Amino acid sequence: MKHFYIIANLDKEYVQEAQVFIKAYLEAKGAECLLHHTPERTRGAAHIDGAQVPEDTECVITIGGDGTLIQAARDLAGRNIPMLGVNRGHLGYLNQVSRQEDIAPVLESLLNERYQLERRMMIHGTAWRKEETLLKDIALNEIAITRKDPLKVLRYSVYVNDEYLNEYAADGVLVATPTGSTAYSLAAGGPILDSQTKGIVVTPICPHSLTSPAMVFAQERKINICVGQVIDNEVFLSCDGAA
Repeated sequence: MKHFYIIANLDKEYVQEAQVFIKAYLEAKGAECLLHHTPERTRGAAHIDGAQVPEDTECVITIGGDGTLIQAARDLAGRNIPMLGVNRGHLGYLNQVSRQEDIAPVLESLLNERYQLERRMMIHGTAWRKEETLLKDIALNEIAITRKDPLKVLRYSVYVNDEYLNEYAADGVLVATPTGSTAYSLAAGGPILDSQTKGIVVTPICPHSLTSPAMVFAQERKINICVGQVIDNEVFLSCDGAA
C-alpha cells in the first residue's frame, strides 16, 4: 500500500498527536498520506463526503473511537476501500490498534503488503408511513426502532420475507449485523455472532414478556417491522445511532 487517507475525530484526546505521527511515518517511507479536513463546527464523527477521498486510495485510517470508524464505513460504503481503526476513544472495540507503540509496526505491515482483509456485512433500512418513504439509510452495527417516550411500550409486528413471524410488546426492536451483535444488541440480551457469519439478529429491547428471545436469520431474508397504534413523530428510527 502506498496511498492512504486519514479521517480523524479531532474532538478526542490525543487524536492530533496520532494523526501527525501516522502522516509523518508514512510519508517518510515514501507513501502518500492525505488528511480529511473537517470544519471546526462539525468536528467529531460527522458525515464524510466520499468524493473527497481519491480514487487511488488503498487504505483509510480512522483515528478516534468506534463511532468514527462506523461513520466512515457508512459514508464510504460501496467504495471497497480497506479501513484501519486507531482507537483514541473510550471503547474502541472495532478498532484494530489501541496502543501507541503498536501503530508503527501496523503501518509497516501495510506498507509491505502484510495484512489480511476481513469483510463485514452491512444492512439497508427503509422507513415507510403508508405509501410515503420517510428514510433510507445503511448501518454497519444495527438499525433501531424505538418510541421517543422511553417509559411507554409499543407493539412491533415482525415479518420475514412478508410472512408474519411474531409480535413484541417492547421498548423497541433492533435489527443487527454480526458486527453489531456485540454492541446494542448484546446489551439488550441478543446473541454474539462471529463477525464472518452471514446473518441478521432481531432483538427486542426490554420486551414485556417472559419468552421473547432474539432471533437470527440468514442475510438474504427481508425483515419488515410494523409498528401499530402510533401518532405522528412518536416512533424513532436510527441507523448506527444516527437519527
